[in-house]
Amino acid sequence: MRAIVIGAGFAGLAAALRLRKAGLEVTVIEQFDQPGGKAMGWEGVPSGPTVLTLPEIPRMIVGAFGKSLPELKPVSPLTRYTWPDGRVFAPELELETTLAQLSPQEARDYRRLLDEARSLYEGARDTFIFAPPPQLPELARYGLRDGLKAHPLKPLSRLVASGPYLTPFFLRFATYMGANPYQAPAVLHNIAWVELGLGVFHLAGGMRALADYLFRLAQAQGVRFLFGHKVLQMQRLSGQVGALQTDQGWHSADLYISAADRHFTLQWLGLPLPGYALGVSGFAVLMKLSEAVPLGHHIYFSPDYRAEWREIADGRWPQNPTLYLHTDGKAAFLLVNAPSLPHVGSDVQGYAQHLLARLKQLHPLPIVAWRAMSPQDYSQTAYRGALYGRAPHGLLGALRPGWTVAGLRNLAQVGGTVHPGGGVPLSLLSGWNGAGWLLDRSLGQRGGVA
Repeated sequence: MRAIVIGAGFAGLAAALRLRKAGLEVTVIEQFDQPGGKAMGWEGVPSGPTVLTLPEIPRMIVGAFGKSLPELKPVSPLTRYTWPDGRVFAPELELETTLAQLSPQEARDYRRLLDEARSLYEGARDTFIFAPPPQLPELARYGLRDGLKAHPLKPLSRLVASGPYLTPFFLRFATYMGANPYQAPAVLHNIAWVELGLGVFHLAGGMRALADYLFRLAQAQGVRFLFGHKVLQMQRLSGQVGALQTDQGWHSADLYISAADRHFTLQWLGLPLPGYALGVSGFAVLMKLSEAVPLGHHIYFSPDYRAEWREIADGRWPQNPTLYLHTDGKAAFLLVNAPSLPHVGSDVQGYAQHLLARLKQLHPLPIVAWRAMSPQDYSQTAYRGALYGRAPHGLLGALRPGWTVAGLRNLAQVGGTVHPGGGVPLSLLSGWNGAGWLLDRSLGQRGGVA
C-alpha cells in the first residue's frame, strides 16, 4: 500500500511516521527544499515556534519507534512580561514564587484564574485534544458534563478581567490560536494552563532541531521525501482522490494526507472555500547578532492592548504593538500580531524598521543582519497568512474543522488549521492521530488515536 503526505512540517512528519509504522510505502511532497514548515528558520534564526509545550506528545511519537527525544529543559521563568510603566512580571513553575511578585489582590486573581484555566483544560482535553474530531454524541456528553463550567455565553475578556496588568496577561494566551482576544470565547482560557501549569520546554537548536530529528527518524524508517515539488491539483474520482499533480508531474497512491492549510487542500480539489472568518497573522523580524545573548522569552505590552486589537480588526498593522522577543545565542526573533491578507499595507521594510526602533528603546540588541517576514511571506504556508486558519471566535468558533474533506474516503486533512488546533504539539497530534484515523477508515487497519 502506498501513501502520499503533502507537507513536511510537524503534522506531515508525524503523519508520515504513523503511516510508515503501519507498513505503508510513504512519500512526502514538500514545496520547499527542507523540512520544518513554519519552523524552517533563516540561516539558523527561528522563524516560528520557539518553545515546546505538552512534550509527552513528541515523546509518544518517537517512543513508538523505540527512540527518545533529545534533552528537553524546562524553562523558568517562563516569560518575562514588561508593561509600559516598567512593571515586570516573570511567572515561574513554582506557584508561590510567582505569587510573591503580585499584590495580594493580584495573587488572589492569579490563583483563581489559574485554577479556572486548569478546570477548562482538564474538562476539554479528552474531547477536543486527545480524541478524534468530536461528533454530536461526544459534544452532547461534553455539554452535559462540562458545558456550563466552560462559560459558553461569556467572552474571554470578561472571564479574565483582573486589573490593568493581569487582564492583558491572561488575554494574550488566546492569540496562540489566532484569536482576537476581545472576540474569543471564555473556553480558550484553557491555553493558559498548558503554559503556566504544565510548563514550557527548550530544546537545543529550537523547534527546527525537533523538525530535523523527526525528519531523520522518518528517513531512517524508509520514508521518501520529494523537496521542491509544489502541488497544483488533486484529482477526484468516485468519492476518492485518484492522483495529484505537482509542478514536476503526477503522483498516485492508495491513501493521501494533506498537512497543508485546509484552504489549500480545498483549492487543489476544486472545491469552494469556506466562508468563515480567518484568524490573525504575524509580522516577524529575524535577527542575527554579533554577540551571544542568553536564552530568553520577553513580552513588551503595548500601552493600550484593546486599541492594538482594534487596529488589527480594521486590517491595519498596529503602530505600537505588543512585542514578543525570543533570544538564543546569536539569534533573535521578534514577532507581533498582524491582520491576515489582503487588508495590510505593503511597506514591509518600513514597518520592520519601525518595530526595530521600538525594540531598540525597550531591549537593545547587537544586530548585524535582519530579515522581515510579513503576512505575505506566511501566506506561502497559511492561506492569506492566517497562521491558524479559522478564527476561534464565538461559541462555535473554537471548534476546529475535522479530518475529513468532502467525504473523500482515502484522504485526511491534518495540521494546525484543523482538529485539534495549531502549535507544534497539537499539529504533531493532528498528524499522528489523523493518519491513524485514515488507516481505520480506509483500510480497516487498527490505527486509532493516541
